[in-house]
Amino acid sequence: MNSVTPRVFIAATRQHDGKTTSSLGLLAAIQKFFPRVGYIKPVGQRFVEVAEQKIDEDTVLMDAVYNLDCPLVAMSPIPIEPDFTRKYLESSNYDALVRKIQNAFDRVAWEKDFVLCEGSGHAGVGAVFDLSNARVARLLNAKAIIVTRGGIGKPIDEVALNQALFEKEGVEIIGVILNKVLPEKIDYIADFARRGLKRRGLDLLGVLPHLPLLMQPSIEVIREELDATFLNDSKQVFNLVDDVIVGAMSAQNATRYFKPGVLIITPGDREDIVLAAAAALPGKGKESLAGIVLTGGIRPSPSVRSIIEHLPYPVLLAKEDSYEVASKVHDVIVKTRPTDTKKISMIRDLIARHVDVEKILRSVVGD
Repeated sequence: MNSVTPRVFIAATRQHDGKTTSSLGLLAAIQKFFPRVGYIKPVGQRFVEVAEQKIDEDTVLMDAVYNLDCPLVAMSPIPIEPDFTRKYLESSNYDALVRKIQNAFDRVAWEKDFVLCEGSGHAGVGAVFDLSNARVARLLNAKAIIVTRGGIGKPIDEVALNQALFEKEGVEIIGVILNKVLPEKIDYIADFARRGLKRRGLDLLGVLPHLPLLMQPSIEVIREELDATFLNDSKQVFNLVDDVIVGAMSAQNATRYFKPGVLIITPGDREDIVLAAAAALPGKGKESLAGIVLTGGIRPSPSVRSIIEHLPYPVLLAKEDSYEVASKVHDVIVKTRPTDTKKISMIRDLIARHVDVEKILRSVVGD
C-alpha cells in the first residue's frame, strides 16, 4: 500500500458530532497547501445508488463539491448494507476487506499530494466486523483527529474513551476539534478544554461556533424524509426551515405564525389554513413561509389546488397524519447536500477561521 502520500484520519466521539462538516471544510483548507487532495471513506453506513454501485453519501457530497477526479467506488470501498454484519460473522473475510481498503487507498492517492480519510463515527464503530475506525486508521497508517461536541467535561470524557482505542491500535492522535459551541462561550470553553486535553497529552486544534443555519433542513430534505409529493412547481425547494408549526388551530389564530422560514404542517382537508396562508403572502421580494405540508394523503379541492399551484413556496402532500409527519420532521438528520451552497461556503469559512490547519499539516508532513 502507498506509504508516501501524506494522510489524516477524521474521527468523532459520536455520530452527528460534525465529522463530515469538519472534513468538508478541512479539504478546502488543505487544498491551499496541497492543491491535489484525495478523499476516502473506507467504511460507509449511509449510502446511495450511483450507476448501480452503493456509494456512501458523504463521498458523493465530497466529489460533487470538489470534483476529486477519482472513481467513487475507490473513495467508498465498503458500504455497510443491512445484512453485512451477519454475513461477516457467518464467514469472516477480514483479509479480503483489508486488501479492498488498501487497494482503494492506492487508487485515491494516485497522483495526489494529500489524502483526507473520513471515519464513520466513534473509534469503535465497525469493531463487530473487525474494522473499527481505530483499526482502519492503523491499516491506512494515518494519524487521527477527533471531532466532538462543545463543552468541557462530557466531551473530554468521550475523547478519553476514543483515545484509548486509537492508542491500543497504535494510532497517533494529532488533536481535537470541538464543534457546536455557543459563540458567547467560545473563549471560556477553549481555555478549559485546552487544559483538560493537555492533561491527556492532546492538543486543541480548534473550536467551532454553533451556527443554527447548519442544522436547518431544507424543504427538499424534508420531502425526501417524508416520501412526499409536490402539489406545485415551486422553485424554492431549498428553502431552509427555521421553525415548524402544526396547524391544529383556527385559521384566524394560525395567521400569527405565518412568518419567514416557518413550515406549516396541517391536514389536507384544512383548506381554511391553506387559504389563509395564501392570503397572507408578503409583498414582492419579501420572504414568506418556508413551505406547507398537507398530511393524511388528503388532496384539497380543485379550487384550492389551483391556488396552491400559484404559491411561491413548496406545498407537499404526505401520507402520514400530522403527528407522524411532525415527529419525522423533528427527527430529521440534517446532512449537508451538494446543493447547499450557502452552507458549504459557511463551513469552509468556519474551518479556515477556527481550526489550526497549519498545525495539523505540520503534525502530518513536518515543518
